[in-house]
Amino acid sequence: MKGARPSIQNAGNQAEQIARKAANHPWVEPLARLGFVCKGLVYAIVGLLATQAALGAGGEKTDARGALGTIVTQPFGQILLSLVAIGLIGYAFWRVVEAMIDPENKGNGAKGIFQRLGYVGDGLIYAGLAITAVKILIGVGSGDRNQTRDWTALLLAQPFGQWLVGVVGAGVIGFGFYQFYKAYTAKFCRELKLNEMSARERTWITRSGRLGYAARGVVFTIIGLFLIQAAQQTNPNQAIGVGEALEALAQQPYGPWLLGIVAIGLIAYGLYFAVQARYRQTFS
Repeated sequence: MKGARPSIQNAGNQAEQIARKAANHPWVEPLARLGFVCKGLVYAIVGLLATQAALGAGGEKTDARGALGTIVTQPFGQILLSLVAIGLIGYAFWRVVEAMIDPENKGNGAKGIFQRLGYVGDGLIYAGLAITAVKILIGVGSGDRNQTRDWTALLLAQPFGQWLVGVVGAGVIGFGFYQFYKAYTAKFCRELKLNEMSARERTWITRSGRLGYAARGVVFTIIGLFLIQAAQQTNPNQAIGVGEALEALAQQPYGPWLLGIVAIGLIAYGLYFAVQARYRQTFS
């Protein structure tokens, strides 16, 4: 075991050196910036479609994969979706590199490691979304599949599956409340070069970020509650994704109003991410 520990440390150091070299490559920063724009675009489309649904104007409650399906149906949709796929790959790559070189100085403590692992998880999610975009482009997939239900069924089939799903559901709710915390504190502004913005721009980007994170908090809290329900009933069909969470919100009293507010929040979150492409601290 003593000999294994230095080997693991050396491997980690080598991986970090590779990541630092990659981060300094001239094509990485433009690709990462494109990735942030594309992530913002996907959220904005989800929010726009939900806003149309809330207004009764023909929209739909969908998730990021549904947004990709919407993109490809637009004029020059295949070209646009190709750019989005490239951007999402760039975003995923940057998140992994960011976790390894730690430009935000999260550190190697428990909290820092957890946050950096979150970057890796975020990167993997958007790498999967990029793969979905490619599948849509070549005609072998769509954005309609409920992957939340699929992996919930997989977890339920394991020993202690109900507990596993319940823990995941509680974790998703916790993540939702963390979004509320970020909205309240506006600490996300530390990620931006605020000194390069005007006072009016700082005000609006702070408001957009707060509204966006709060909307995400609502969506993830709903998803987590349904996961706990799926665990209690041992029924994966109770698990829902973003689109169905928006649908559940619309079914509540004053549903169209609630859906409209959350939808506007998702658009605001998309705009905030697009602004990050220009002003994010860790690109420099």
